[in-house]
Amino acid sequence: MDLDRSKAPEFIVPADFELPSPQTRHLSENRKLYYIPTPGLDAVKLEVLGSSQRLTLVPEKSLIPSFTLQMLTEGTQDLSESQLSEFFDFHATEVHPMVTYSHEGLSLLTTKKHFFEVLPVFCSLFDQAVFPEESLEKRKSQRKLSIKLEREKSASRASGLFRKALFGESHPYGLEITEAHVDQVDQKSLLDYYRNQLWVDSEFFLCGNLTSAELGQIEESLNHLPFQKENRSYSLPTVSTTFSISEDRDGALQSSIRIGHWSIAKDHPDFLALSVFNTILGGYFGSRLIKNIREDKGHTYGIFSSLAEIGSVNYWVIGADVQKAHREIVIEEIYKEINILATEPVSQDELEVVRNYLIGQMISRFSSSFDLMDRFRAVHQSGLDFDFYRKKLAFLRTFTPEDILGIGEKYFSSPRYIEVVVG
Repeated sequence: MDLDRSKAPEFIVPADFELPSPQTRHLSENRKLYYIPTPGLDAVKLEVLGSSQRLTLVPEKSLIPSFTLQMLTEGTQDLSESQLSEFFDFHATEVHPMVTYSHEGLSLLTTKKHFFEVLPVFCSLFDQAVFPEESLEKRKSQRKLSIKLEREKSASRASGLFRKALFGESHPYGLEITEAHVDQVDQKSLLDYYRNQLWVDSEFFLCGNLTSAELGQIEESLNHLPFQKENRSYSLPTVSTTFSISEDRDGALQSSIRIGHWSIAKDHPDFLALSVFNTILGGYFGSRLIKNIREDKGHTYGIFSSLAEIGSVNYWVIGADVQKAHREIVIEEIYKEINILATEPVSQDELEVVRNYLIGQMISRFSSSFDLMDRFRAVHQSGLDFDFYRKKLAFLRTFTPEDILGIGEKYFSSPRYIEVVVG
């Protein structure tokens, strides 16, 4: 059969797709191991994640958790930093810290061939790290330089000021990290956090081509890892929102813009429709903001809108780096596009383009067992399961212009936007 290569293949929207849930295996201290087999793939990925205790610390100590995790591979009681590095490199192994406002832990990626040789060394990082002073001072110097450089970048500065405007400067989520916070990091504080506040309510996420006997061997090793039970309560301070921040920079040719406001969580009934609204507005390369401000007017290389999550709080934000001379015009056009999308029905042609894009994007994120575990962990940490994705596919197959207008009327008809401009 001859192929007509002038025509794109027909896009077929699947009626449903299978998402096998991970196996749940129970370890000591009521901890759980979630396992997804990877037949034919001889790589193993293990993630150990616990609840972050960052919010129990005074603001001056906010960097202690990230420094603690980053320094776990800087040396143990048996191996120096160089020996650990050589060991992991020789065994084609990657070990990375995982740090967010809500979770913290370690990730291990290696080959099946080397996994059981690497596992004991990986496990030693959980209770034998020594945090050498020389390595700590080097990391502190690097972090101070990084903070200084990021502050000079208008985009990084705008994102930080947006969170400050949203939450308030005394709120942990709005806190501006400075060199003074780095000075509060010392070996004693790291050791105290490591021994008493790390690995709280930890869970394990495992992907690999493993037999029952091998899984049992892994469980035995994981059972011996340190464990802390959540026993310290904390309450977040009151949010203090500032609706406009402008930081002008003499001689700057570019301005970074952030515009947004509060949003809703994944388990909210309106979340799926809101995510579609966000995509049409600025969530993909064919969005209205891209077409208007990049393609038609040429004021920016890129402009985006996104739904963000920090801890247990959700917000929505538009971001763009634009020519300073045109920033007022860009802001005006952003508000115009929001208003049009909130008040006028989306055409059927645009709706179908977005529908196909979102369905294709969603399905592509489940292309491997590692992807499957990443997607599971993302909803699991929000108190959901794979049913979220099944409902999402069902919604993407059937949403209408009226669904989008409903979101516009409910969330974008008269909000007071937070606006930050740097540059």
